[in-house]
Amino acid sequence: MGLGNPAEQKRVERDFYEGPRHAEHILQVLNSYRKSGTFTDVVLQVEGGEFPCHRATLSASSLYFRSMFQGPFLESSQAVVHMQGITAVTMETLINFMYEGKAVLCEENVMTVYQAADLLNVDVLRRACVVFLEELLDYSNCLGILDFARCFSLTQLAGQCQTLLFRSFAEVCKHEEFLILAKDRVVELVELPVCREEVLLEAVLRWVQHDPRERKGALRELLELVHLPLVDPVFLLITVEDNELVMDCRECRRLVLQARRFQVLGKEGDLARPRPRRVLGVAEMIVLIGGTNKNSFQRLSFTEKHNPHTKEWTPGASMPGYAKTEFATCELQNDIYISGGQLNSSDVWRYMSQLDHWLRVAPLAQGRRLHAMAPLLGKLYVVGGISGMGMGPLSGVEVYSSYDNQWKEVAPLPLPVSGAAAAGCGGKVYVIGGAVSNGCNTSEVQCYDPEEDSWVFVACCPFSQTGLSAAVLDSAIYVAGGQMDKIYSYTPKTNTWRAVSDVSMKLEGCGLTVCEGKVYILGGRGERAAASPSIWSFCPASGELMEDLAMPRSTSYLGCATVTQRMPQSGLC
Repeated sequence: MGLGNPAEQKRVERDFYEGPRHAEHILQVLNSYRKSGTFTDVVLQVEGGEFPCHRATLSASSLYFRSMFQGPFLESSQAVVHMQGITAVTMETLINFMYEGKAVLCEENVMTVYQAADLLNVDVLRRACVVFLEELLDYSNCLGILDFARCFSLTQLAGQCQTLLFRSFAEVCKHEEFLILAKDRVVELVELPVCREEVLLEAVLRWVQHDPRERKGALRELLELVHLPLVDPVFLLITVEDNELVMDCRECRRLVLQARRFQVLGKEGDLARPRPRRVLGVAEMIVLIGGTNKNSFQRLSFTEKHNPHTKEWTPGASMPGYAKTEFATCELQNDIYISGGQLNSSDVWRYMSQLDHWLRVAPLAQGRRLHAMAPLLGKLYVVGGISGMGMGPLSGVEVYSSYDNQWKEVAPLPLPVSGAAAAGCGGKVYVIGGAVSNGCNTSEVQCYDPEEDSWVFVACCPFSQTGLSAAVLDSAIYVAGGQMDKIYSYTPKTNTWRAVSDVSMKLEGCGLTVCEGKVYILGGRGERAAASPSIWSFCPASGELMEDLAMPRSTSYLGCATVTQRMPQSGLC
């Protein structure tokens, strides 16, 4: 039968298999040929085992094999190719995938399969392994997968591991994977801002107790990395009292004793100032209280908290009932106390930093303003000032105990002063400068010894000013204000003074506090009697003075102190 003109013949393309079935069928046939050695043209030799294969099929799935068989390599013409760095079992998995697009992955083999797929550049299988690891990720394998992801620069997978680690370290450290870590890896984890100190302390003790004979020598080093003074006092007591490993180590007992001392006595200059880790909801905060406005016409009742790290300002509970100025402020055991001032010069209030609440405590025996207050050995000392009647400087000194909520008088100042600075350092109270009468200031420094209940004069300061402020950092007292354009420091151990930095403007009545290892100067009144909104930070380590973002408003004669603020801990272990 004639078919006519070939150019006019009807042509129809038909699928005799639905979808990808034809390709799958061909791959299955090729895999059966591989297993039977039919039409194979190369043998892969792995760990003494042999895998007959087809060069074309290997090259289609692997850039590694394509380069090997097409390039100027010996393997391009060899009948047998020796493979290194891959086990026979893993090679079987990869070859099955290259022939049929299927692989059996499990927790035991996924990492070795990924390494082989990465070596042979089988990209589809490599991506499949990463997806499997992402689905496999949980508390028990988080650390191992994180190390694996970092090794192969799998950024997204590593990020998922770190997120789980940061959010749930308390759970991660309960599993075998954490307990069998090397010490250096544990050190790395404890130094990370991953968790609350209580959880880190438990993790360290659990790791050491997993193999006490081999690991007890590392206990002191690991405990030094935990910020023990920031551990809840009751938790610290319960956790370490019954722990024989801690109690049997002299250096560990010393660390615990230092932590307890800090918790009782607070942030005093002769003690280490532990800084909270920068994790969600925990930070050192500068708290500003009251003061006067820019032109000193209005007394302010604001309480505001400043995070120097984030530069954020948040409002706190205002001073109760009224606004006041010329009061004294200091921090004790992470709460802030204000005493005296105008108005109601005998009142004393306690700002409970964690509750954002003001509480009236026992009043002063002698009402006063333009006085100073300093913490020492867990107590508050109020010195000098002038009475509410506006008489001359007061010599009376009162000490407050928060345990019985009582004030009592101690030895009076040898030289009555007002507007002086005061600081507790090295077990003693120092009263610096101040006014001895109207228009007459002193450079004397008076030192009180609570054990002897007596005062002595020490090295005079290199200035005679009033309206001064003081703060303590690393066993040194820093002084600013008093219409001075410098910051001075006094070292009690050497009884010496020195100027440490220049300030761009002369101030008095400024706030002075220590936060995150720096001395902060806030506000104050300049030479033209106008309040400033400026903030400066001085770093003793570098000697550098930096101007920071300004306060929300211009303020002078304000209260200023630093507390460790715990925020709501959503998602934090």
